[in-house]
Amino acid sequence: MRLPMLELRPNCECCDRDLPFDSPDARICTFECTFCAACAEGTLKGVCPNCGGNFVARPIRPARLMAKYPASTTRVVKPGGCKAA
Repeated sequence: MRLPMLELRPNCECCDRDLPFDSPDARICTFECTFCAACAEGTLKGVCPNCGGNFVARPIRPARLMAKYPASTTRVVKPGGCKAA
């Protein structure tokens, strides 16, 4: 049985900051909306502007598994950044 994998999106949806697969600053909601810690905890005050859910630290996928289970390369950015939230 193959388990579903997190996309590990490459950037913050608000400020477009790069968030590599091993970034301790990545935050996600239950729908994998991805934000940096500064935007998630500061500007957005812990509430996802897309679904209204909370954020948690995104798990770090071990580097040895990246070849088999690569991170997403699709960047998602909210028009207007955090100001639009």
